[in-house]
Amino acid sequence: MPENVANWWARRQFSRGAEVPYPVGTYRDAWAPFPALIRQYHPDLNSGLTLTQIPPAADVLLLWQCEAGHLFAATPDEQRNRPGPTRRRSAWCPECAMQAVPPRIRPAGTPRVKTAKPARPVCGKTPDLPVGEPFVSTCAPKPASAVEARLRQQLFARLDVTPGLNAVKVSRPFYGHLEVWPDFLLPELRIAIEYDTPGRFGLEHVGPREHSDLKKDRLLRSAGWEVVRIRTGKLEAIGPHDLQLNSLGRRAVDRVVDRLREIRGPLMVDAYVVDGRDA
Repeated sequence: MPENVANWWARRQFSRGAEVPYPVGTYRDAWAPFPALIRQYHPDLNSGLTLTQIPPAADVLLLWQCEAGHLFAATPDEQRNRPGPTRRRSAWCPECAMQAVPPRIRPAGTPRVKTAKPARPVCGKTPDLPVGEPFVSTCAPKPASAVEARLRQQLFARLDVTPGLNAVKVSRPFYGHLEVWPDFLLPELRIAIEYDTPGRFGLEHVGPREHSDLKKDRLLRSAGWEVVRIRTGKLEAIGPHDLQLNSLGRRAVDRVVDRLREIRGPLMVDAYVVDGRDA
């Protein structure tokens, strides 16, 4: 049962035998990928404790304040899993989220009827290809990031691989498609590269969206591909080959190429490297 922050802190002081059981900064790395929650948390509302003193798994009720001024209580786990499928800043606040999408009110006396949720239809535009085959999909979203476009240009200038492919056939539906759309495909190496950032409002690649990323990676690996995620904005690595980068200069591309060598071996990767400095 979650307890208020003052009682929780007092209990931790007793159980750990320390005046400050969790020093400031202890959980800084765990909270860094959630800039929206960092903005919503105020020590003066939570017995003077900073967010970096709160374990993400702590069963404690904290007081948060959204940008609209709403105050609400929630555990760390509830907040870290709040964004969901909605791409709005209001998704971080339950009151803002309710105002954005008001719940339907049934007339008095109307019985509640449970209906089976219909299965999501699978898009029929995916070509009839073997699982794991890369192709050009008409359903793939267009790249929206200038940084991602620059990284794409730098990466394909370094590697002589087939450009333009944007989808991989998979064995199970992924959001209504038998295909997934990695940011970059290196078909000769069977490696997909993803560029991940938390986004302007901290809505991307955290909470349930991280679970979606993991499902996508599992589908790719089951289809014979490996995945390298370039994680920026304090996002933690979620896969064995992920890279955490602060900037995307030439050194960043060098690190990506080095990671490709670790996965497929220098002999295979260097056959596609066109920069003599790396060969």
